Amino acid sequence: MTTSSMPEFNGRASSTAVELARLVDVVDALREHCLWTAALTHESLTSYLVEEAHEFIEALETGSSAQISGELGDILLQVVLHSRLAQESGEFDLADVAHGLSEKMIRRSPHVFHPDGTLQESFPATLGEIEETWERVKAQEREQAREQEAAVRATGAPTQSGKHVQSGPFSGIPGSLPALAMAQKSVERARRAGLEVPEPAGNFPSPIESEEELGKVLFDVVLQAQKRGLDAERALRLAVRDFQSLHRG
Repeated sequence: MTTSSMPEFNGRASSTAVELARLVDVVDALREHCLWTAALTHESLTSYLVEEAHEFIEALETGSSAQISGELGDILLQVVLHSRLAQESGEFDLADVAHGLSEKMIRRSPHVFHPDGTLQESFPATLGEIEETWERVKAQEREQAREQEAAVRATGAPTQSGKHVQSGPFSGIPGSLPALAMAQKSVERARRAGLEVPEPAGNFPSPIESEEELGKVLFDVVLQAQKRGLDAERALRLAVRDFQSLHRG
């Protein structure tokens, strides 16, 4: 990215770079001199990342600015640790992670950036156009990934990830998401893709007008499930998978 592509490098940006460099040095020292940190692996860190993400959400909903900042710091630590582990095995480092993210944001935001990262002269895109462009570019990226995977497989060599690149409107939705988040994401993707989404059954005493009312309805569903010995999480996950399968053909 050229120096003219972004706002001028100011004091806050400078202090951010300094503090990030210091954090990298701290993690490097811990990997070298702390037995507990030295024993960490990508796999052993997984549960911490999930836990920190939930703690951040809780702080965002109920905490102070200091708590939110602290929880974001814990998530950042996970990024730095995973990057350090990858660096040690010769895969990538934190700079590669940041560079890849910047390139992706530029690529998926043509309403803001030219392909070389310089800013557009004007920014007239509507929210609908922005969302449509974002999804279109993501679809192009998935298609390119499938083509690259096919080319590698044709040589008989294992793919980098060892996993098949999924296609379709639901590709990229983690199967490990909580069922409710998975359901919302799937419905959102289906609507964006112009697929048929069933209308709500509407079996409620009155129309739901607020998140507070919705929360009570959802909690009541959980109470009924528990009373009958049913697993509400598993039931919803199965229903979402059925919905996804319906649109995969």
